[in-house]
Amino acid sequence: MASSFGAAQVLVASNRGPVSYAVADDGSLRSKRGGGGLVSGLSAIGSGSDSLWVCSALSDGDREAVRRGVAVDGVRMLDIPADVHADAYNGVANSVLWFVHHMLYQTPLEPVFDGSFRSQWASYETYNRAFAEALAEEAAEGAAVLVQDYHLTLVPGMLRELRPDLRIGHFSHTPWAPPEYFAMLPDDIARQVLRGMLGADRLGFLTRRWADAFTACCERFAGGLGDTRIGVHGLGADADFLRARSHEADVDERMAGLREEIGEGRRTIVRVDRTELSKNIVRGLLAYRQLLDDRPEWRERVVHVAFAYPSRQDLAVYRDYTAEVQRVAEEINERYGTPGWRPVVLHVKDDFARSLAAYRLADVALVNPIRDGMNLVAKEVPVVSDGGCALVLSQEAGAHEELGEDAITVNPYDVVQTAEALHEALSMRPEDRTERSKRLAAAATALPPARWFLDQLEALRG
Repeated sequence: MASSFGAAQVLVASNRGPVSYAVADDGSLRSKRGGGGLVSGLSAIGSGSDSLWVCSALSDGDREAVRRGVAVDGVRMLDIPADVHADAYNGVANSVLWFVHHMLYQTPLEPVFDGSFRSQWASYETYNRAFAEALAEEAAEGAAVLVQDYHLTLVPGMLRELRPDLRIGHFSHTPWAPPEYFAMLPDDIARQVLRGMLGADRLGFLTRRWADAFTACCERFAGGLGDTRIGVHGLGADADFLRARSHEADVDERMAGLREEIGEGRRTIVRVDRTELSKNIVRGLLAYRQLLDDRPEWRERVVHVAFAYPSRQDLAVYRDYTAEVQRVAEEINERYGTPGWRPVVLHVKDDFARSLAAYRLADVALVNPIRDGMNLVAKEVPVVSDGGCALVLSQEAGAHEELGEDAITVNPYDVVQTAEALHEALSMRPEDRTERSKRLAAAATALPPARWFLDQLEALRG
């Protein structure tokens, strides 16, 4: 059957696409364009018949758009059965591969690779095969295909079998587990993941550390890299967009509201995260509590502005974690708060304009993940902060590779050390903070999204 999209020269494949749909009350479909590095990156090569984004239909609106044949130029949505997608996305990608690469398992109890897991793995294979077949159908002879992330680790190998003429790349947006942790996977699954990715001509990672971990896994479980090349591309912040967007009217409005919540003349420790288990929000709050205990001089002089936006609430462990974040924040406010001072200003409803407002107000940015592929918040706050900010940064964030020299480094598990780092950041001389912030911003914007994408494309074609 002939493709309705034409033969694409550049293709991107990812679970989430650049557009989503919702069904309006009158039955019509409303589309919304997404954001993020991938969307910005693809825009760098333009739209039209020579480029295509293949993605999953995630919502009821998306699936309805596929059924009605609604088309957005340059996008093909795959209506993968909802149960197959749920098993592949939540059962395997987010509950197994994510946990392995972020080293999050409570090993006395998990993981358990039983018959139920094997059934979910079969769905993961089906889901990856659907992408491989769609890419094979849409790609022009010798086209470049850039596959994204841990959701689609099997696609390069499957696509190579279908279309050996293609130039295939895969990019990992997460950390990569060291061999001793990756070995937790069943032997056949570990080999299948690695060999799937080694079907690519070129694999990209956010840092050299993650690339080296992948190479070590291949040497131990797959007999080496073979002909596959490895590259490192540290995704940076989009300075032009952030600086312009952070001075729009809705951000100014949110700033006024936050200033009222913070109170006059107080310093701010800002964090903006999803309530993702790896982000370490609870220990960040505990470190702030430790600061108030150890350094009582900061009481009533500082506010922790913590935005913890719910993530993956269809998984019980994430709902429990979000509830624990709220509980600890409330405990701190009850223990230390006074009639004129609320120590923690916590918001759990996602609001991008309010996030940018917090960035602008930040004296200190707290970014303390247990483990993170990159962490763009660490890069964005110094770019947007009005007065310059000090950055307290986990040694386990990928961003530490680029920003560590001008950040205050912490062990994400050490609450006492993190509290002392917050004190150091709050006590930093304004001129030192400003100079550090400038250097952080320069490093953070060295490879903005469009350049990041084009560098990978050029390396793949080269």
